[in-house]
Amino acid sequence: MTDFVHDTLPCGIEYAVCPLPRRKVVCFQLRVLAGMVTEPADKLGLMNILSESIDKGTENYTGQQLADALDVIGASSGIGAGRETITFSCTVLPEHLERIVELQAELLRRPTFPENMLTVNLDLAKQELSTLEDDASGLSEKMMGPIAFGPLLGRHPLGEVATLDAITRQDLVEHWKKYFHAGNMLLSVAGDIDPQRVSDVFEKHFSEFGSPVKQGREAVPVKFTPQVLHRDKKLEQEQISICWPGVDARHEDFPAQQVMLGILSGGMSSRLFTEVREKQGLVYWVSAWQETPRGSGMIFLGASTTPERCDKTFHTLLHEVNRLADDITQEELDRTLTGILASQETRGDSTRSHSHEIASDLFFHGRPISPTEKADKFSRVTIDDIQRYLATHPRDKMCVVTLGPKALQQSTNTSHAEAQ
Repeated sequence: MTDFVHDTLPCGIEYAVCPLPRRKVVCFQLRVLAGMVTEPADKLGLMNILSESIDKGTENYTGQQLADALDVIGASSGIGAGRETITFSCTVLPEHLERIVELQAELLRRPTFPENMLTVNLDLAKQELSTLEDDASGLSEKMMGPIAFGPLLGRHPLGEVATLDAITRQDLVEHWKKYFHAGNMLLSVAGDIDPQRVSDVFEKHFSEFGSPVKQGREAVPVKFTPQVLHRDKKLEQEQISICWPGVDARHEDFPAQQVMLGILSGGMSSRLFTEVREKQGLVYWVSAWQETPRGSGMIFLGASTTPERCDKTFHTLLHEVNRLADDITQEELDRTLTGILASQETRGDSTRSHSHEIASDLFFHGRPISPTEKADKFSRVTIDDIQRYLATHPRDKMCVVTLGPKALQQSTNTSHAEAQ
């Protein structure tokens, strides 16, 4: 059993620490509970621009001075904006913990958002939007977002050219003032570190950072709109994306959902790879995955095929999901469970992965969860559980996106729409 310390600092930051003796580094994540869902509707792309601009200058440091200060202590850091949070990640030697926390507090509490860097970041975002037209997979994802998740959770991080043009420095400042405060933050720490030291250091540097009252814990509702959407584009390959509702990370059927996805797409022995790619030769790539905003979940199938095989590929993908209820074997289930549990042990053993897992646990479950508890939930999944899951979560309403020279010709039991 992993020993966690889970509490809330007097300043308002909810935190969890996982002491890992004899590790060489300490890793932490600070998640501010504000993401693309908090952007004004006419300023889409704001959080991405904020994440690119917040470390480019503070009241006491230029952007270059901040970068140099990180290099002096050999720290690595990253910033990323997502649907519901913006995450600040750091890895550092234990003896430099206070210095890296001091630097993180500096950019979180006292950013200046230099006007010249805002201009640069807006130009870069527009360039990324332009290059997205040459990224079939990314473009399909952008098309799928609004119909699968709705106008808030379905937003694209880059926004649109028109909304980027509307973003000003004052917008960044106002958004930062509204959402960046201690009560709106989650902290996870893993490594060879004393939990009391973590508490003392973060409280010292984040004391009186806005309101200590917890906020941002409510799930954002999904607006799922079943339909078929096609965009005609001159491509040699046809991109197919399929989506239907699943369960969220807290649901009792979530382990069964993950195991089902592992059977479908958990490696070179998975069904989609062996049946659709290797045996029938229908696709260049194929995959199944889940996306789980807080309080909801969506199942995705994706493939790239030739335009001529578009319809056959579509129905074959769904057939492989549907037949799981009839012919799943114990050997197949055992192999998938072994792969999932082995992946947890290997990928999750790094200090950074521990920190990430704890942060996700705080976000989704409100508490850190031990690897043993997670593994136990997977190991109890049976064939009956997967069959029950498939029966209670039908695929009768779907979002389907195709990108390429050919639209689907056969019925998909959903309403149709054509992308212009």
